[in-house]
Amino acid sequence: MTGLRPVDEATARAYRRSLYRAGGISVRVGQRPLPDGPEGSGWWRRGDVVFVSAANPGGRRRPDGWNRRRMRALAGRLAGCERHEGEGRLGQWAEPLFAACLPLARARVIARHFGQNAVLLVRDGGPGRLVFLDGRG
Repeated sequence: MTGLRPVDEATARAYRRSLYRAGGISVRVGQRPLPDGPEGSGWWRRGDVVFVSAANPGGRRRPDGWNRRRMRALAGRLAGCERHEGEGRLGQWAEPLFAACLPLARARVIARHFGQNAVLLVRDGGPGRLVFLDGRG
């Protein structure tokens, strides 16, 4: 399943405005991650950390049970990677996700498999970068 379709500007804007949280950090597109508290290992400061979901593929709302099953399948695909459960949120809308330590190239393949439009990349603790899977960035 890919579910990929061109992302309209309103959806892209929503992705850019969302707050992504996992593993004790919060990040927005274009900003560096901020620790949620004084504790923390700094796990997100090295290599690629990719925020990826399996919920609501192609930006289409799916039932909660379906999304839970897809997220379990995603957890299986991320086996062997350091990963942290979290969510992406904009207002009342929230989706489950994982922040996973894995190369962007692998994350793209996994995200496409689950029909996602985009992932959020944090490289070496730098600003979050939205990476669209339709080839635009």
